[in-house]
Amino acid sequence: MTHQNSSDSGRRGGWRQWFGLVPEAEDDEGPIEQPQATAAAASSRDPTAREVWLPAKRRLLGKVADFLIDHDLEVLPYTLGVAYDCVTGASPRLAQLILERTEKGMPITIQWLEEVGGEVSRDKNAEAIANLMERLEDSLDEFGQATSGARTATSEYNSALQRHVDDLQQVSKAGMVISELASLTRAMMERTRSIEGELARSEKRAQELQRSLEETRRLADQDHLTGLPNRRAFEHLLERELREAKLAHEPLSVAFCDIDHFKRINDAHGHPAGDRVLKVVADTLSRISDSKCHVARHGGEEFAVVFRGLTVEQAWQKLDDARDEISQRRLVNRANDMPFGRVTFSGGVADVFAYETKSAALKAADVALYAAKQAGRNQILIAGQDPEPIREAA
Repeated sequence: MTHQNSSDSGRRGGWRQWFGLVPEAEDDEGPIEQPQATAAAASSRDPTAREVWLPAKRRLLGKVADFLIDHDLEVLPYTLGVAYDCVTGASPRLAQLILERTEKGMPITIQWLEEVGGEVSRDKNAEAIANLMERLEDSLDEFGQATSGARTATSEYNSALQRHVDDLQQVSKAGMVISELASLTRAMMERTRSIEGELARSEKRAQELQRSLEETRRLADQDHLTGLPNRRAFEHLLERELREAKLAHEPLSVAFCDIDHFKRINDAHGHPAGDRVLKVVADTLSRISDSKCHVARHGGEEFAVVFRGLTVEQAWQKLDDARDEISQRRLVNRANDMPFGRVTFSGGVADVFAYETKSAALKAADVALYAAKQAGRNQILIAGQDPEPIREAA
């Protein structure tokens, strides 16, 4: 009995030691004194793998615990996974969303994590698929060039063989050897013509696959509900417009818009009705799009807009006109004839070149959006300017 208790106690002590709950030879405060014989033995041998990785494991577990404590989250398999992804950098997008929400003074809840988790997962999958398609597209380009070159070389080879055959046939006393050589050459020509045809068919199939990939890539950059560019496509659009604006010395503005009280719409009418409201707002915003203005669904009920060639004041006016158009409409849920009430959105606009980096400009637009929400919603706010008097959305 005594031996069993001792064994259980030792096993429990070992797990507590692994989790860093009891000190070993070294901890964060500094080395613990060891008997001279033990220290001499440790210095005379290489450290084991456990001795190398154990401090790192302790630090990782400490960071995970700090994350859960800082955000007042329960210790659950789901929250442990979220904490691990954030502290290890496995999900930088989720970590960024959590940081932005924390900076706004908003709590990190399990419900919110579940809402954004699906979006982050979709973004990661879409990015992986897009990267795979890009690599496949590059390989198809190389294959197309190779088959085209091979087909050209085969054709030239056929032409050269044909000239030799013609020359041989003109020799009146060529004899049997020359006759056999001509027959062999004809056989080679037939085979190369067959190869040339196969190469042409392969090249055609590669071109068809290339067109299919281009269509797939277009769909990967498109939000399936609204038909607008998605977040990934918007980031590429912003990069392109930033380069064009710098080259042409044109102004550039970026904006974020968010439908007011969208959760109320989903709760009162259901998600299908909420999707219809999203499409109405998307259609209204898409009407301000042109070759220098691009609207995208940034995620959830949030939209992003980039304006090139317009000052920040002109961009504000264009976006505010769209806001006013939406707020004047009275939408009805056709499924049950219940009115949605007044649907409005808030927004924030920032002058990209007023900030040192593109990320800083995006952050400023997001902060302006949050300020517009705090000031009563149903308004567009320019980054750095005070909000208008409170104008509460219905």
